[in-house]
Amino acid sequence: MKIDVDEFKKILNQLEGLHVEISTLSKKSYTDALNLFKLKMTNQVIKRANRLLGKNYKPFDDFEQFEENELPSNSDVTLVLSQYINCMESLREENISSKIEYTMSGSVAKIYWSWKGTTIETYPPKNIKK
Repeated sequence: MKIDVDEFKKILNQLEGLHVEISTLSKKSYTDALNLFKLKMTNQVIKRANRLLGKNYKPFDDFEQFEENELPSNSDVTLVLSQYINCMESLREENISSKIEYTMSGSVAKIYWSWKGTTIETYPPKNIKK
């Protein structure tokens, strides 16, 4: 379903955006607590990511979201977001394949991601071993 792929891309973009923003805060003061507004936004994205990743790809079995009454540090949130980003990429990588397509000017390797009944062209895996 195209909607699942769109949801995946949206969640991954949000995770990456949050990671960049909170990493910047973490570099300035890693022990400071994340404010409640940012924490609520982060928890919303993590909750959707948990549903999408399921138990096979979810980074931590016993983690659902951060506790709002115990504001986590910037560095703790950065750590967790990086694990979610890695697990999202693992899910994508395990469902991609390449195909050689022939054109008038030669051959081109294309990479496709097939997930939940939808196949789209995608970028190469981020974790290519060289």
